[in-house]
Amino acid sequence: MNPALTSSPQWHALEAHYNDIRGIHLREMFAKNPRRGQELAVEGVGLYLDYSKNRIDGDTLGLLLNLAKSVDLPARVEAMFNGEKINLTEGRAVLHTALRAPRDASVLVDGQNVIPDVHAVLDKMAAFCERVRSGTWLGHTGKPIRNVVNIGIGGSDLGPVMAYEALRHFSQRDLTMRFVSNVDATDFVEATVDLDPTETLFIIASKTFTTIETMTNAQTARDWFLARVDGEESAIAKHFVALSTNAEKVAAFGIDTQNMFEFWDWVGGRYSMESAIGLSTMLAVGPDVFRRMLAGFHEMDQHFRTTPLEKNLPVIMGLLAVWYSNFFRAETTAVLPYDQYLKRFPAYLQQLTMESNGKYITTAGTEVDYDTGMIYWGEPGTNGQHSFYQLIHQGTRLIPCDFIAFGKSLNPIGAHQDILVANVLAQSEALAFGKTAEEVKSEGTAKWLVPHREFQGNRPSNTLFAEQMSPEVLGKLVALYEHSVYVQSVIWNIDAFDQWGVELGKVLAKKIIPELDASHSSDLNHDSSTNELIRRYRAMQ
Repeated sequence: MNPALTSSPQWHALEAHYNDIRGIHLREMFAKNPRRGQELAVEGVGLYLDYSKNRIDGDTLGLLLNLAKSVDLPARVEAMFNGEKINLTEGRAVLHTALRAPRDASVLVDGQNVIPDVHAVLDKMAAFCERVRSGTWLGHTGKPIRNVVNIGIGGSDLGPVMAYEALRHFSQRDLTMRFVSNVDATDFVEATVDLDPTETLFIIASKTFTTIETMTNAQTARDWFLARVDGEESAIAKHFVALSTNAEKVAAFGIDTQNMFEFWDWVGGRYSMESAIGLSTMLAVGPDVFRRMLAGFHEMDQHFRTTPLEKNLPVIMGLLAVWYSNFFRAETTAVLPYDQYLKRFPAYLQQLTMESNGKYITTAGTEVDYDTGMIYWGEPGTNGQHSFYQLIHQGTRLIPCDFIAFGKSLNPIGAHQDILVANVLAQSEALAFGKTAEEVKSEGTAKWLVPHREFQGNRPSNTLFAEQMSPEVLGKLVALYEHSVYVQSVIWNIDAFDQWGVELGKVLAKKIIPELDASHSSDLNHDSSTNELIRRYRAMQ
């Protein structure tokens, strides 16, 4: 076990404080302090965070900040920005922040400034994208590219898909963007069924060019393409590019290594959407919009690095996540963006948060004796209101919520935005204050029906407000959650940047693949359940 955290005086102070306030209702807290809504809010880099509807009082944040200081959070933040090898189990620096740093910055990894390399790749991406977007990059028959298919998985898919959907308003509409990630053949077939291969560009996103799902889909794309261009292998160079560091395998595939865009081992997959992995995003929206997104990332990076802890958006959100996870024992957080462009944002956050902090071993190699890594999930409003909000309002589980809303729509039509914002504000109000039995009775409700129509309230939420969805705001939102995740990992003393938990299943899958062939004669040496399932699969063939 790792008793250091839970035996600390700061932790004990929080436990005592939790016992003091856990029974106090948000109604009482707001009644006691009429200015609570103004005082428990913070604004930075164009984002306004109202955290007043959380189950905290005037002392809670101070106690959480004491906990953060006790684990030396400011020093750990500097260690990340300075390129120290904080990914301990892999011996790597963690420098996604360098991907969005300006040209004149200096970030050293093993004594070398990596910023010139970062901008060299960005410039190469920009030049390529301008050629494709302008129609000067021609396929092997002389036609311009009209379709782009990104093939990747995990961070090589979730980030690009989310960013494309989020920035679709700014995209070039005569380019069709498709994304293939699942090794299920249906994903590839449906993504390509209506495409003209002579107008299609495939982006193969795999750092090592060995990821089994990505390379299976890449080989299928190669076969699909060649079957439709009479087997002209020389044509591959005009229709395939690689996001990788393995030049040998890229060349063997048939891709011109001049069209290979590299990234580095200090970029984790789930933190890579601003690197070469974002090529599909840049193709869709153009280099200028892509750089605006990077500028938003950098603004939040600087806010996180330089703003005092008590006014620091990622710090506050990260500490509140610890508060609910470890003291209220909440198991999930709902992220609820009230903007259709952010419809894939919760799915993106699932990897960012759960792959990062889904750990039970500390950096010292000991087992934790506290919860880590809440489950993140959600859907855009108002759709979710007609789906799962019932559970949040009247269910038996405490589910903290992050609402994300905007003052202006990118598509202003009639009263849509007023109705949308009214709903997000109403939901946070209803969750916090509920509806008492007396209020239900006063409406003339039959006595037997009163318990069904009562809302306990006291359900916590944050509200994030920005003026309008934009490339800059997207960068700020992603960086906000990235840094919140890191804050949580520092408190919990876990490595947020490795992901060994995904490896075991991959290793076992490689062993099972040949055993699924009915002609495979070797004995099956799995457990009785797995052996029987293999036999049944064979019989189905």
